[in-house]
Amino acid sequence: MPRPAAASPTEPVVDAIQIDGSINPASADFIADSIARAAANGAAALVIGLDTPGGLLSSAREIVKALLNAPLPVIVYVAPAGSAGTFVVEAANIAAMAPATTIGAAHPIEMTGETLRRR
Repeated sequence: MPRPAAASPTEPVVDAIQIDGSINPASADFIADSIARAAANGAAALVIGLDTPGGLLSSAREIVKALLNAPLPVIVYVAPAGSAGTFVVEAANIAAMAPATTIGAAHPIEMTGETLRRR
């Protein structure tokens, strides 16, 4: 994300990204890359806008690891999100939600919305 031209070296800069869609390997890679880029650019924090119906638990786990190991604060803003969003939000340093939004189930569910059953 380009820096504003008017920002002075003493003003903190916050990077921001948006996740729209399911949590999957591509979104996990995008978040990890964005954390690395924000840290390399000296950003004070990274804001992740999160609008997801849910997704893969394996990708949510990768995102959680990236957030928990991030060298800078990560803020997740939910507007709205689904079940995988719950885990991502829990790993954030700061979580905020738009009015009247939900983050879905705190347990794994099928992509159809049904509860995942042990096999």
